[in-house]
Amino acid sequence: MVTLGIWLRRHRDAKGVRWREGKDLPPGRRRLASPYDLDARYGVKRGSGWTGYKAHLTETCEPDALHLITNVETTDATVDDTEMTQTIHQHLEKRQLAPDEHVVDSGYVTAAHILTAHNDHGINLLGPVGADTHHAKRGDGEHAPDLTQAAFFVNWDAKTATCPQGAVSASWSDQCKPSGTPITRVHFAHADCAPCPLRSRCTKAANGTWGRSLTLLPREQQEVLARQRSEQQTTEWRARYDIRAGVEGTISQAVRRTRIRRTPYRGQPKTHLANVLSATAINLIRVDAWLNTPLGTTRLSHLARLDLAA
Repeated sequence: MVTLGIWLRRHRDAKGVRWREGKDLPPGRRRLASPYDLDARYGVKRGSGWTGYKAHLTETCEPDALHLITNVETTDATVDDTEMTQTIHQHLEKRQLAPDEHVVDSGYVTAAHILTAHNDHGINLLGPVGADTHHAKRGDGEHAPDLTQAAFFVNWDAKTATCPQGAVSASWSDQCKPSGTPITRVHFAHADCAPCPLRSRCTKAANGTWGRSLTLLPREQQEVLARQRSEQQTTEWRARYDIRAGVEGTISQAVRRTRIRRTPYRGQPKTHLANVLSATAINLIRVDAWLNTPLGTTRLSHLARLDLAA
């Protein structure tokens, strides 16, 4: 009998059978993780790893209406959430269930997704984008100068950027990431950055040619990204986004009532069917509760009751 660890590390090539170690191992999406389920893969999220799949659930969330799961997607454990946004919208639209607004976790949101959801499906994708952490305020408290990308004025027509100190960029280059994503690289001249009093907070470039650099998305995406970063800092946006917390209860219900994380089936097609049946069961439970159980008020903890009594 061959143990799982040995089975995963053996490889046959033109030279015969050999061991594979470390960086020589195949990518996680291609690597077999179990001899019992050839579709399963090993995934890691927030430090926790598992062998199997991911389930993506979409539900309605109107405050005064029955909440039902409207879409289920199943992927292997290595697929990032960001890869599923477009697929989910396509499947919802195909069944005429596309929402006007889709409130999602940050893992499903990019500037490109926001644009695609609006332009292709008429959906307002609501979710937090990554913060602008490039050269953020360092060590000088709230009075430190803002040197993030948002502090630079970008003139897309002239293909230049101007820094907070007034220096104009010396280089503008349209490039692509290895993934194929188009980007623009903007460089400021070393001669402008070297004598700048904010240099130590702004850039550590030491190649003698360039100083501070910026990496920009295509114009429309960059503008959406900047607008979203600004809006999500407001109280109004946060109040709108609070409703997303409801899906955590749905995930908990799926785990506790249907054991969705412990499907006995092998292979992605059967696992997906099991996930769909779990969602169907939850919907039936909710319909029954909606028709036969009066709605109760939110439960309060003992500490909250004491606070109200005071």
